Amino acid sequence: MKKLRLLSIFFVSAVTSVAFSQTHHFDIQANKLGAVVQPTMYGIFFEDINFGADGGLYAEMVENRSFEFPSHLMGWNTFGNVSVSDIKPAFERNPHYVTLLNSGHDQKFTGIENNGFFGMGVKKGMKYDFSVYARLSSLQGKVAKIRVELVDSKDNPIARDTIIINNNQWQKFTASLISKVTDAKALMRIFLMSDDGVDLDHISLFPADNWHGLRADLVKDLEDLHPKVFRFPGGCIVEGTDLATRYQWKNTVGCPENRPLNENRWNYTFPNRMYPNYYQTYGLGFYEFFLLSEKIGAQALPVLSCGLACQFQNKDKDANAHVAVKDLEPYIQDALDLIEFANGSINTKWGKLRSDMGHPESFNLKQIAIGNEQWGPLYPERLEPFVKIIRAKYPQMKIVGTAGPNPDGKDFDYGWKEMKRLGADLVDEHYYRSPEWFLKSAGRYDKYDRKGPKVFAGEYACHVDKFNNQYQEGKNDFESALSEAAFMTGLERNADVVHMATYAPLFAHVDGWQWRPDLIWFDNLSSVRTVNYYVQQLYGMNKGTNVLSLTENGKAVEGGDGIYASAVYDKNEDAYIVKVTNTTDDAKELNIVFNGLKAFHSGKVTTLHAESNEAVNTVDKKNIVIPQVSDVKTEGNILNVNIGARTFCVYKFIK
Repeated sequence: MKKLRLLSIFFVSAVTSVAFSQTHHFDIQANKLGAVVQPTMYGIFFEDINFGADGGLYAEMVENRSFEFPSHLMGWNTFGNVSVSDIKPAFERNPHYVTLLNSGHDQKFTGIENNGFFGMGVKKGMKYDFSVYARLSSLQGKVAKIRVELVDSKDNPIARDTIIINNNQWQKFTASLISKVTDAKALMRIFLMSDDGVDLDHISLFPADNWHGLRADLVKDLEDLHPKVFRFPGGCIVEGTDLATRYQWKNTVGCPENRPLNENRWNYTFPNRMYPNYYQTYGLGFYEFFLLSEKIGAQALPVLSCGLACQFQNKDKDANAHVAVKDLEPYIQDALDLIEFANGSINTKWGKLRSDMGHPESFNLKQIAIGNEQWGPLYPERLEPFVKIIRAKYPQMKIVGTAGPNPDGKDFDYGWKEMKRLGADLVDEHYYRSPEWFLKSAGRYDKYDRKGPKVFAGEYACHVDKFNNQYQEGKNDFESALSEAAFMTGLERNADVVHMATYAPLFAHVDGWQWRPDLIWFDNLSSVRTVNYYVQQLYGMNKGTNVLSLTENGKAVEGGDGIYASAVYDKNEDAYIVKVTNTTDDAKELNIVFNGLKAFHSGKVTTLHAESNEAVNTVDKKNIVIPQVSDVKTEGNILNVNIGARTFCVYKFIK
């Protein structure tokens, strides 16, 4: 009896030991290449929200540089004798300018100053390129002089230069300012230094290290993501609060000084985050977007209005809110002209404009999206004529439609049905959901129709709600990033259906955000790569060319015991890549067999891990959670490893 009791204790102990040290056995069919992973699989989506363009990616440091905000001096402080005029302007579509006249007293100055976007960030030793269009304000004037200064946050001048104006015709003048200090909240000040007055317009200041007018550090952040598709210029801003304020690409090309101002869709959207100074100068326009696509190695995916204003802000039955189907011709022509701008020869109207702007070669545009996240019958009835006419003239052009703002429900199902009927090449799906949703949805695409349109996950991000510890929604914490990493194994496993995926939104200014989470945060001096950024980067750098079957007990690994996994092969490197996410609080033993192979020559593992789900990277502490790379060894074709709790790992082996 005593012996039996001892055996029972031993048996329970053994079972308990096995339970706590259970090994997951993964089988990878390494010699059987599966679906092709599209070159466009992982990419980025830009929208001018959170001051992502002016004040962000667009490196212009002067706010309201052409005095075209409805309050013409918004963003400017004035002193002395300053007025606004539009008589014989320098630029037809930006007609307002300021006139600086002598104050009439030798102890009083006339001038203007600009604080930029939440201050002007200047760096010690950096050169800043100032420019202005100026003329004498009086036909009888002879010589006028202005002084331009950079001023630090303590009101000390840190750089200055003077400009002489001796003509009553508009001319462009330039000056160089080298900052003596680093200061995130500097400003620019201009003094009139003569009896003769001047007219000033399009007052501009750029850091010398800008790339085609874009902030160099933010461009580098995008490059390092290795994105292969670039969706722009946004989602809701394409629609506009009303059609008059929709994004119109033709207003964003040509001479930057003559690109008209547009109201930003997001300036009054959130009552607790309103920015009445949020406008679009279009200095960052479609030409710059195409250049940036080339720079970062991504296929461009421009989005155009389908003739519907934002359906969240307008009633479907409001006949004045949307364009009638019979009146869509100008909108369809905009789409055709955009394709000509991107791809047309220099002998075409729009191809010539592209060439005149500095790019005679085609941008090789392959795809275009019509509409953002519209729903209901209003959308397909407007999309249909776009599809017919674009297909007739450009049969190779891929057309992206949408299934609305939600990832399920009646409108979503209707949208997909209509996209199939119209023959859209891809359907744009959006999901901003909880960690639980992302973890449960890793198998979302396992049973999608393989013969229908392909999926473009055009806007997605995991939103974490924290009601008990000081923030309510949307921090880019480790929990959100880990949930996305787990979910993306399902995108990869279903690469025959999912052809593109882009996290959203892309950018946010720490002093001017309206929506979070966001992939890259920045202030006036630097940026921070969030934990979510590193998840996207690791997928982008390790996307492979073909899916490999990875199973446990014959089934996809999509959440059992909190483990998610996928595998790909990369023909270009002859490499095998395995991505594994452990979402639990316990380490897991993995036994991974590469069936069909004998051995590997070398291996690396890149690990993303945090002790706390609430860990975040910030502008002040950028490296709280960053990828760590180390060697990993196999035993022939078998990998035995321990993956830590709350960890995302990418294993890569060169054959």
